[in-house]
Amino acid sequence: MSTLLFRPVGLHELSLIWESGMREFPPRFPHQPIFYPVANPEYATQIARDWNMRDEASGFAGYMTQFAVPDSFLASFEPHTVGSARHVEYWIPAEELPKFNASIQGRISLESGFFGSGFKGFIPDKFGLKGKDAVAQFVAMAKIWDYSRMDFVCEVSTNRKAVYLNFLFWAQFDFTALGVDQPQRNAILESLREAWDFNHIEIPLVRV
Repeated sequence: MSTLLFRPVGLHELSLIWESGMREFPPRFPHQPIFYPVANPEYATQIARDWNMRDEASGFAGYMTQFAVPDSFLASFEPHTVGSARHVEYWIPAEELPKFNASIQGRISLESGFFGSGFKGFIPDKFGLKGKDAVAQFVAMAKIWDYSRMDFVCEVSTNRKAVYLNFLFWAQFDFTALGVDQPQRNAILESLREAWDFNHIEIPLVRV
């Protein structure tokens, strides 16, 4: 038997989780002695929306992740209620995080995202999206999509991390003033998903 847990993260932490193949949470900083997964999606969403997306250190982004750990492992840690009845979290000592990561069954999944006005997204350093923020990236992808579908597929392959980290923002942002109306945006999002599958990228692209 296993238990679903949830973790609100910012852009930087999600970037590090991606680097692990969506299988591990990054080590804690020296001033962070405890790792806090939470017991329900409502609590994780509240933190991601009300804290992370307003926080510059989180990249003005709050993502809600989900993962499963065996009940036998989780039994070693007592749940703590830190507010209302839904504010339940587990306190994992930082030195126990490697064992906690090793207990995660399968991959950590990305479930939802919330973005503040200061969000710039993950900015890649290569190919056509090099140096562009999340908004400029999507506009560039729209132009590439119009010009060459093969280049579009190659861009997704080369900059898959940017696509993964920025996809939820693209699905929410209104690009109409930049020449991409809502039907075009939705068509490009679907083409991004098709290119993702075509490239056989092992980490699933989030559903919206």
